[in-house]
Amino acid sequence: MNELNDFYNDGFGWICRQCERELKQENATGSAQSRLMHEGEAESKNPRFSNLALAKWADAAQQTLVCPRCGITERAEKF
Repeated sequence: MNELNDFYNDGFGWICRQCERELKQENATGSAQSRLMHEGEAESKNPRFSNLALAKWADAAQQTLVCPRCGITERAEKF
């Protein structure tokens, strides 16, 4: 897989570089609670991912990634 400009794969999934930078800045200025205190079990009807910058596939052929947070897309071709 080629290196992508807007996304990188951390072994768990594709991460949006721009959103990850923004979220790290927000977390640095926010409270320093542990993940346990603000994530917990998904008991609500609207669970949140621990990483909001996690991209998803925009098409069934899995060739285009899209970030659900900022909407940026990039083509990722399989070799």
